[in-house]
Amino acid sequence: MKLASLKDRRDGRLVVVSRDLTRCADAGAVAPTLQAALDNWAAAAAGLTEIADALEAGSIAHMPFDPAKCASPLPRAFQWLDGSAYVNHVALVRQARGAEMPASFWTDPLMYQGGSDIFLGPRDSIPVADEAWGIDLEAEVVVVLGDVPMGATREEAAAAIKLIMLVNDVTLRNLTGPELAKGFGFVQSKPASAFTPVAVTPDELGHAFDGAKVNLPLLSFVNGKPFGRPVTGNDMTFDFPTLIMHATKTRGLVAGTIMGAGTVSNRDPDGGPGKPIEEGGLGYSCIAEQRTVETIRTGKPVTPFLKFGDTVRIEMHDAQGRSIFGAIEQDVVRYRHG
Repeated sequence: MKLASLKDRRDGRLVVVSRDLTRCADAGAVAPTLQAALDNWAAAAAGLTEIADALEAGSIAHMPFDPAKCASPLPRAFQWLDGSAYVNHVALVRQARGAEMPASFWTDPLMYQGGSDIFLGPRDSIPVADEAWGIDLEAEVVVVLGDVPMGATREEAAAAIKLIMLVNDVTLRNLTGPELAKGFGFVQSKPASAFTPVAVTPDELGHAFDGAKVNLPLLSFVNGKPFGRPVTGNDMTFDFPTLIMHATKTRGLVAGTIMGAGTVSNRDPDGGPGKPIEEGGLGYSCIAEQRTVETIRTGKPVTPFLKFGDTVRIEMHDAQGRSIFGAIEQDVVRYRHG
């Protein structure tokens, strides 16, 4: 089942989307919004599945599906937690600046709580006031959860995964250093994120989702040029149930919580840093990692961060080459107040 939120007031209007992403049907008879469906998922899922089956059979009223009319599947969420499950990414960044990585990073997940009151739609521009802030994409896989109790077991954590999406978790790299130096986390360096047009139930991924990891290439493009295609199941030190258990150590999570696994990062088969696509590698899911690898290899970064007018595309295909979630397609624009 594939679900989307058409732009309508703050929380969107829930629709069920066909598997080929060409048609959608109104889901208001079951739930007006995705959050409302998640709040009563056991009942809502059955009704939404009926709509999905009728849509595939062509036996229900429908309309063309246009990602440009979509908000994020959750235009705002009660909580957005992002882990750093690909420790290779953290290790490379620290290596580039000559900092030793604590051994605990391999056993205890890094995680922060991001802003979730405003998310961008999949075709919305990325507004930034100053190019000098170091505008970067971050391509990630995320899951949307039902209610999870405090101290969740692995089985409870896995069962809480209701939907899967992709995200462009934009980062302003030149603001992260000063913020982290304060010892209190991200605020200014993490503007609004954008999610794929649709969120899908785990069964839509078939064998590519084993209940803990998605195992497919994550495709990123900058200005139409392939930038990254790392495999999301590789080098994932902490899977989704582990991340969920980490977050629920001292508190429960409410339905509608979005949990990210962080920037997808693969090492080369020889164990070295990943190579750019143009060198036959799998590329990267953020510019910062490419700049880090350049620093390790040549002593200085070469690839610039995003500029005004640049475009970013993030997508994932199934084994037959079909888009699973639809694509995030954004251009970077100068923000002018008022």
